[in-house]
Amino acid sequence: MNVHYEADPALIRDKQVAIIGYGSQGHAHALNLHDSGVDVAVGLRPGSSSRSEAEQKGLAVMDIGEAAAWGDVVMILIPDQYQKEVYASKVAEHITPGKALGFGHGFNIHYEQITPPDGVDVFMVAPKSPGHLVRRTYVQGNGTPCLAAVAQDASGGALDLALSYADALGGTQAGVIETTFKDETETDLFGEQAVLCGGSQALIEAGFETLVDAGYPPELAYFECLHELKLIVDLYYEGGLEYMNYSVSDTAEYGNYTRGPRVINDAVRKEMKKILEEVQNGQFADEWIEENKKGAPRLTAEREKMRSHPIEQVGRKLRQMMPWLQEDEEEAETA
Repeated sequence: MNVHYEADPALIRDKQVAIIGYGSQGHAHALNLHDSGVDVAVGLRPGSSSRSEAEQKGLAVMDIGEAAAWGDVVMILIPDQYQKEVYASKVAEHITPGKALGFGHGFNIHYEQITPPDGVDVFMVAPKSPGHLVRRTYVQGNGTPCLAAVAQDASGGALDLALSYADALGGTQAGVIETTFKDETETDLFGEQAVLCGGSQALIEAGFETLVDAGYPPELAYFECLHELKLIVDLYYEGGLEYMNYSVSDTAEYGNYTRGPRVINDAVRKEMKKILEEVQNGQFADEWIEENKKGAPRLTAEREKMRSHPIEQVGRKLRQMMPWLQEDEEEAETA
């Protein structure tokens, strides 16, 4: 696997870059590129609530179609479920030979929701951090690791352009890993579903419910099964599995080795393989696309179910006892 720590910054500085979207990743990409000396414009729909915020940060703002026509590089950073329609209606006609089309995630290219024309470079730069951390680490003079991939190399220099783009985000400070749209998309979806979001939330809820059903106070269950998880994840983040086990008590370490495999057992591993197969064969993508065609009824219902879960009710009260959490949130919003 190739990891890049250097790139030619002039490549992206010689381009006009249109960032479509100003959400978590969009704002970070636009601001980091701008501060790296790149000519940037943000493409937003008329009436977007992000328009004034972007303008206050010193960024040029255009309608989406106008930005796509203006940009030599057009980076699509809106949510996956909206990309196909926005691309078809506002972007596609402006993606002409000689331009480059960029993505922050491979979903719409890998699952053929968007089919770029011949004669254009198609690349991906995906920072492996939420947008506010991409911005914060850049401001601090550092960077977050990025993935870079090329789906179409019309110019013969698409990878170099992607690396230059990643460099302007600060990515080469930490390393830019060369990959493919397929591998990025499938590992990303599996990780979200089986471990990072789906797996961890289901584990937290199950642990909380087990303690509460056994008669323990929900406040204690919240701290043990949700709040303190950040302490463990931070140890993983800093030094991997070994460092986490070194840092906790011997009692916790022994319990980890002897009880953890009883929770994540062969049945769970079998289900993980099934989830991966659904990602690989496109079943999940088809399901997600159909869900949005129907107006996202299941997503809406699941959100409401989550909000009403007892762990969220007790959590709202307990988080009011921790004013530093609000301070961290405000810092992330202003980064």
